[in-house]
Amino acid sequence: MPIPDSLSDTARQLWGLMNPCLLCPRQCKVNRSEDQIGFCGIADMPVVSSVGPHFGEESVLVGSGGSGTIFFAGCNLGCVFCQNFDISHHRHGRQVTIEQLAQSMLELQRYGCSNINFVTPTHVIPAIVAALELARKNGLSLPTVYNTGGYDSLETLKLLEGYVDIYMPDMKYSDSDVAKELSAAPDYPQINFAAVKEMHRQVGDLQVKDGLATRGLLVRHLVLPDNLAGSFETIDFLAEQISRATTINVMDQYRPCYKASSHPKIDRRPTLKEIVTVRRYAARKGLNVLI
Repeated sequence: MPIPDSLSDTARQLWGLMNPCLLCPRQCKVNRSEDQIGFCGIADMPVVSSVGPHFGEESVLVGSGGSGTIFFAGCNLGCVFCQNFDISHHRHGRQVTIEQLAQSMLELQRYGCSNINFVTPTHVIPAIVAALELARKNGLSLPTVYNTGGYDSLETLKLLEGYVDIYMPDMKYSDSDVAKELSAAPDYPQINFAAVKEMHRQVGDLQVKDGLATRGLLVRHLVLPDNLAGSFETIDFLAEQISRATTINVMDQYRPCYKASSHPKIDRRPTLKEIVTVRRYAARKGLNVLI
């Protein structure tokens, strides 16, 4: 699709990063505006699987109207245990235009949602920013949430300053071998740690007003069996290199999905003891642990 004339310089820079595609650390270098696809499996226009209020997110995002989620198909990670594999790996959904995406944001605001929550946005962020600019011109005022797997490049993130109010990255692994085996991303730890630093530089610690997040960093960390996620190293990084006031959701939702059964180390749920141990460690390090 041609670049819309109304785009800001920043949005144009993001669009340029798709051709050849250098948007994420994969550096696939395909020309997505010519319908070439790389690891994520998506060309230049986003494929949306669902739009609507979501009441299963963290309470500081939900409020009375729910978090206004827009789920994007495709992903730049290859997680073998993905719980949304039909969206991320099989790419179920429909392609939308920038105008349609902007309209979805405005409809979520009219519905009474607390924010606009972009789920798995990394690989389609040029279209999101273009749509966000259009929606803001037409009255969008809700906080935006960048709900990412955490495999984001610094170049792209720096261009998002001012567009994102709440960064909500996963911090999946602190071990390269585990990241390679489970998500086909051996450089995930160093990429992720650098990305979280940049996110925090932009928005700071999570700010909450009347029970709702308005701005800041909210980290998600999924506990895996046998500490495969490297939970303690991740918590140490947050406490020592980001902020002791970092808000973290230590998640207990892991269950074997997708291709997890072919990986014996993750073919079970974590025990209650494994989960509680991580939460207690995060609290001892001074982090703000969501309940």
